[in-house]
Amino acid sequence: MSQPLETGVKAPDFSIETTEGQKKLASYKGKHLVLYFYPKDDTPGCTNEAKDFSSLSIQFEAAGTKILGISRDTLAKHQKFIAKHELKIELGSDEDGVLCEAYGVWVEKNMYGRTYMGIARSTFLIDPKGRISRIWPNVRVKGHAQDVLDSLNS
Repeated sequence: MSQPLETGVKAPDFSIETTEGQKKLASYKGKHLVLYFYPKDDTPGCTNEAKDFSSLSIQFEAAGTKILGISRDTLAKHQKFIAKHELKIELGSDEDGVLCEAYGVWVEKNMYGRTYMGIARSTFLIDPKGRISRIWPNVRVKGHAQDVLDSLNS
């Protein structure tokens, strides 16, 4: 189990295949990055979260901010998810779970008495210098994208 991340620390570097090509943390240098982790494409909560970020994508762009959603789904699944819901955000595929581990979101979960490993829905706001400026652990989807945007603009 990795050490939990805190605000003010340098964000863990990454290199990941996204729906817009290979990206590293440095690819976003000079911009804010909303790095959000979600369990699975095409499930109700994850779909709503992606649609909410998409509907605010122009405001995020105006605030000098990129959005990158991460799950362990394949790139092909991400492409279908984007097409099906007309999403306007970039999605990254962390099939091996390395990025989830680095950000401490791969956790033990419990549902209906069954214990399993999964992604804790979490969002990290990374500043233009690559430092974590805010963390939202265990996100509730409703109103979350707006909350992140408000935080950026405050």
